[in-house]
Amino acid sequence: MTVLVPYPTLLATVADVFRERGVPPDRAAVAAEALCHGDLTGMSTHGLVNLTRLYLPLFDSGRTDPTAGMEVLTDLGASVLADARRALGLWSASQAVELAAARAARHGVGLVTLRGATHIGCAGYHAARATAHGMIGFIASNCGGQRIARPPGGREPALGTNPLALACPAGDRPPFVLDMSTTVVPTGRIRAAARAGEEIPPGWLADDDGAPVTDPAAFDRGDGHLLWLGGTPETGAYKGFGLGLLVEVLGALLPGAALGPTSAVSRDDDIGVTALVFAPHALRSGFADDASALFGAILGATPVDPRGPVSYPGQHEGERARWRRTHGVPLPAELYEELRAVAPALRAAG
Repeated sequence: MTVLVPYPTLLATVADVFRERGVPPDRAAVAAEALCHGDLTGMSTHGLVNLTRLYLPLFDSGRTDPTAGMEVLTDLGASVLADARRALGLWSASQAVELAAARAARHGVGLVTLRGATHIGCAGYHAARATAHGMIGFIASNCGGQRIARPPGGREPALGTNPLALACPAGDRPPFVLDMSTTVVPTGRIRAAARAGEEIPPGWLADDDGAPVTDPAAFDRGDGHLLWLGGTPETGAYKGFGLGLLVEVLGALLPGAALGPTSAVSRDDDIGVTALVFAPHALRSGFADDASALFGAILGATPVDPRGPVSYPGQHEGERARWRRTHGVPLPAELYEELRAVAPALRAAG
């Protein structure tokens, strides 16, 4: 059973929850939009399910500072190093993109790299903020000191799921948004299956000997280990692991955030985030037309199955978001009641 909640109601409700925790109103609004993005686009494992499981505990434990602002440590014009100072990552990652976009407007490219961040939610949401300026946005975010996935051939976990995202305008269509973990799936997918009592496919988790594990609860028990994108070394796990290390280098080594392999405690504190924004219109003319033609050609490709036309990353999510902005966001009844528990004024559509 699902409950349909008007999108503006959802945004206002979540913003109110953040404000009650001390987040300034303007920041609370941005953070609410970033969190609701998951349910708006259908990526629910990174949406409101994490409000009570992840974000509110950050406040309760003091691991995030609701009033902290980013502190610029080095400013070279086109590139900036900043300390997020444990501000809510749902807000600080977006501010990094906006600052990078402002610098890109002047220099053609803008780089803002953060240390001291907290969990940022959907990386694609933040990267896509650049497309509102007609720009290309890239986000790399490690998981702080958290160690989840093992190097291929290794016994000890070394890195987090280390997501990256790139977003590009696509004309009058939804922007291209590639938002991916460098492990085969994010941990939210595994925990969602565990809550639903469902098995997971072989290839997501493996035991100590490399045998497939299909019980999702094995992940939190420590009996199942998350695999890299590509699965096994024979099927390309080194590519996923290499991308994970790429994110660790760009997202954390560059700004001086916590590094999974060298951290004393495996916890997602002191997350590193790097936002890189390109301003094509500052470099050449015709970019917007070429982007429209590129993604139009992808959509125009002949499908194998005529019932399932070819698409590009972000296209289905953008169309889904467009519908839900108008008609409401469906939430599982259990999740709706969780939100009601922290925001009793929440009301669904009549």
